[in-house]
Amino acid sequence: MEQTMFTNEVILSWLQYFSRNAPINLAKLKMLDITGKNKNLIPTVMSNRAVLVFTDAGHPDIFYDMWNAELGDCDIWYNEGSDPSGEIKHDKVSDMINRGINASAAMLILNPDAATNYHIGMENSRFSCGSVQYVCREVRAVIMNKLNLGDQDNICIISGESIAVEAAMIAAEGSVIAVEYDRWDRNTMQENVKKFGLNNVTIVESLENGIPDKLPVPDIAFIVGSPRIGSEIKTLLSINPLMDFVIYTLDFEVLMYLPALFRENGLERTEAIHVAVSRVNSKKMVEPFPAPWLISGKRIKG
Repeated sequence: MEQTMFTNEVILSWLQYFSRNAPINLAKLKMLDITGKNKNLIPTVMSNRAVLVFTDAGHPDIFYDMWNAELGDCDIWYNEGSDPSGEIKHDKVSDMINRGINASAAMLILNPDAATNYHIGMENSRFSCGSVQYVCREVRAVIMNKLNLGDQDNICIISGESIAVEAAMIAAEGSVIAVEYDRWDRNTMQENVKKFGLNNVTIVESLENGIPDKLPVPDIAFIVGSPRIGSEIKTLLSINPLMDFVIYTLDFEVLMYLPALFRENGLERTEAIHVAVSRVNSKKMVEPFPAPWLISGKRIKG
């Protein structure tokens, strides 16, 4: 069983402390333990009005990062010790940006403006610009639907930067391995990881040596189709023979190659869809976006 410094008894004592001293409805409270774990604090606060955070000492930039993520108006309720006792204080995140965490303790974060319903397909303007040409938000929403991720899923994403960001937000209790071959794209991916406070994303330049140590084996992979796709699928199946796949491609040759590639690797196609999106722009002209194919596949049973 995983060891934790915050046992059930300790958690209950903190719940009692905050219920007595802060404006909190326990029935609507989200709890998050970020001690030594790859948990995403910022997305959790963005999507919950009340978050009880259990943390160890350190995290010197925790409040600055929240402020930088436009959470400066959130209220922090806390005390100065490691025990749930004594005077309670509360300040805005914007007033705490030069502070870290002094002790292993709990703090209550209230965000009245939380977006309680997560909306897949974020506006591209929210991502770091960098070197990446992002897929349009409508296509990304369809991709996220086809991935059908749960909060504890582990996923490998190859050359899909904005997909990796949204996947990390949804699979908050899982992990994301983001493979970026280009160093500029890796830099942009790192900027997005920092911007969105994603602690469950590991960025690698290839899978030639398998997945990094101590990371969970991915259950599903998203791949932007390229001439490497054959070796990518073989490598991923060597890591997990039961891996599911969603392939994105604008390349006709890759599309024609996939049926043979799936058969060669013991995979069956479960779905193939063509996604076309157009918008009316500011000049009242119809503006089409790149129209990819999305091919889903999984291991043939039997």
